[in-house]
Amino acid sequence: MKLKTHKTTAKKIKVTNSKKKKNNKFITKSSGQDHFNARETGKIGRNKRKDKTVAKTNIKNIKRQLPYS
Repeated sequence: MKLKTHKTTAKKIKVTNSKKKKNNKFITKSSGQDHFNARETGKIGRNKRKDKTVAKTNIKNIKRQLPYS
């Protein structure tokens, strides 16, 4: 049976392609950047604009949801 891609995960997580599949990195945007940002410090606001790498504990589940990774 053909594996299906979990569409929500595919939209939220970007997979970097390397020559070896083991070295792929999973990148996601940090949450909480849409409103109520005036009360936060500048350091926190800058950190929210950066992309984050997904934790190693979640990679197994992500690979199951994205069969092309």
